Amino acid sequence: MANPKLDKLSADNIRLLSVAMVEKANSGHPGGPMGGADFMHVLYSEFLQFDPDNTEWRWRDRFFLDPGHLSAMLYSQLYLLGNYSKDDVSNFRQWGSITPGHPEVDHKRGVENTSGPLGQGHAMGIGAALAGKFLEERFGSWTDHTIYAYISDGGIQEEISQGAGRIAGYLGLSNVVMFFDSNDVQLSTYTDEVTSEDTAKKYEAWGWNVTTIDGHDHDAIRKALKDAKAETKRPTLIIGKTIMGKGAVDADGKPYEGYSVLHGKPLGGTDASYEKTVEALGGKVDDPFAIFEDVEAYYKEIIDRKREEVKSVKAEEEKWKSANPELAKKLDLFFSGDIPEIDFSQIPQKANVASRDASSAVLGYLADKVENLIVASADLANSDKTDGFLKKSKAFGTHDYAGNFMHAGVSEFTMAAMANGMALHGGIIPVVGTFFIFSDYQKPAYRLSALMELPVIYLWTHDAFRVGEDGPTHQPIEQEAQLRLLEKLRNHKGERSLLALRPADAAETTVAWEMALKNKKTPTGLIFSRQGIKDLIAKDGDRYSEAESARKGAYRVQSVDGADVTLVANGSEVATLFEAAQLLEKDGVKANIVSVISEGLFRDQSEAYQAEVIDENSPIFALTAGLPVTMEGLAGKKGKVFGLSHFGYSAPATTLDEKFGFTGENIYNEVKAYLKSL
Repeated sequence: MANPKLDKLSADNIRLLSVAMVEKANSGHPGGPMGGADFMHVLYSEFLQFDPDNTEWRWRDRFFLDPGHLSAMLYSQLYLLGNYSKDDVSNFRQWGSITPGHPEVDHKRGVENTSGPLGQGHAMGIGAALAGKFLEERFGSWTDHTIYAYISDGGIQEEISQGAGRIAGYLGLSNVVMFFDSNDVQLSTYTDEVTSEDTAKKYEAWGWNVTTIDGHDHDAIRKALKDAKAETKRPTLIIGKTIMGKGAVDADGKPYEGYSVLHGKPLGGTDASYEKTVEALGGKVDDPFAIFEDVEAYYKEIIDRKREEVKSVKAEEEKWKSANPELAKKLDLFFSGDIPEIDFSQIPQKANVASRDASSAVLGYLADKVENLIVASADLANSDKTDGFLKKSKAFGTHDYAGNFMHAGVSEFTMAAMANGMALHGGIIPVVGTFFIFSDYQKPAYRLSALMELPVIYLWTHDAFRVGEDGPTHQPIEQEAQLRLLEKLRNHKGERSLLALRPADAAETTVAWEMALKNKKTPTGLIFSRQGIKDLIAKDGDRYSEAESARKGAYRVQSVDGADVTLVANGSEVATLFEAAQLLEKDGVKANIVSVISEGLFRDQSEAYQAEVIDENSPIFALTAGLPVTMEGLAGKKGKVFGLSHFGYSAPATTLDEKFGFTGENIYNEVKAYLKSL
């Protein structure tokens, strides 16, 4: 299989293409791709299992790139496989090109994940590996496949690597093989100016199998990958000692390698010579994007071999399907992203409960009905009430993937990035729970969820200052406004990039869960209260049926003829509006009340429906426990928003309600003052 001459030529072709892409774009990172080319060629040509004719084949091995600035390396490798054209790679980083500066998930071309913010790519890979183990446990060893990840010095340093390394080691994810491109160079400095840690010992302490090799020695790479495949108990870290800018030369043809300047500049902008480097690598300056003839022929052989290799796996899959038709049907359902038929109206809910408790009831009901849910919590299961699911399931343990609950420990960011990896893998519906204030820790991950259009469900509880005695560090004020911005931000398909749902009572919570589970286009944020909320008054006695109108983002929960004012809120503040409305009614002031579970979803409705729900020609008073800007778009220019423009304080929740004015009586007074001012 191995051909030393052609293998070296193939790696040099990857180097050349990477250098040429960056040089033509006058933008990018050439040094890293030049160092990683040897590993990439050996991995893809000899070890990575994939179907050349179906890049979305379920049981392919996955390659998760962490340092997205090495995109030229990935595109070059996939170009050799025929997934990109010469025009594609020559238009690197240009408008409308399919080779953007940092990779954006594109399964049809072999790009498994969007990467760029360091640390998240390999954490996604670890999430995908857990998804693989979960499915193997349920459908058999024939589904076994490997998740390969590629990380750099920067990714190793990002704090998320600690959470990812710890969790993968604890769970014993032996289907993870990660290559650490250890070239001792960073963008603006050298690693010895930043760290003196022993990376191998660190990963060994987390329970990884660790080996250190010359990252340019093809035989050493092969042995490390073979040993990693043979490892059945631990994830593997291959520390590849590589050279930044491997193969670069100066104007005299002398090696110019290992310099920090090669990290983030075209070669022509350094003391290296682009032209001489192209020639030294065997290329032509006037045609640098050509695949070498011998390499092209070699890769045709490789692709033919890959076709043969997957035939046996596919044959085993067909045999299994024939023998297990019901399981095969379940597997197809898992990968469809759909859920079984469920009558959500039958989920029992207690009266006047916190929406986190209402959520717990839904999760408990779903535990044995949506079998591919993986629920995770960052050491808060008994507080964010994801334990409603755990009580009907079991947690993952070391080499134990029979459950579907992950105790992530205190690692909100890692947990969220892993959920992205699960969603990218397919077959899993991931749910991650923590306090709403800690959504700040998850922001980089849920932004990538939105960018990649992944149906990850973010469960956030303790949604307002009513966290109380825990004080301002734990009381979210600006967090909902941040989420509503993502509702306004469009993804590349033109959809709102995130669906944020803050339900007003138990019935809306049930509806919100159904909306989240059926939203396959974007991530969903579920925002739940810590404190009990009075159930909204149902006009016809059937609160759940009325709450189903929340599917339109907003609806009237109280509607009167000749209303003097429209009161608008979401979450627990809607019940406060009811208290105020009752006092207003005694004064002869009629009020419509609107619950807006999602402004973004509401704005996607027809103009006629929006006008029917909120009459912008009449007075509008909006209430929010967060920043006033959260509701300003709904109140309009003439409306009034009552919210918080300051941090919270440590005190009981009822005291804070009184001090901050979030009582029915105070809102009654605020509305009266507002109407008087008009």
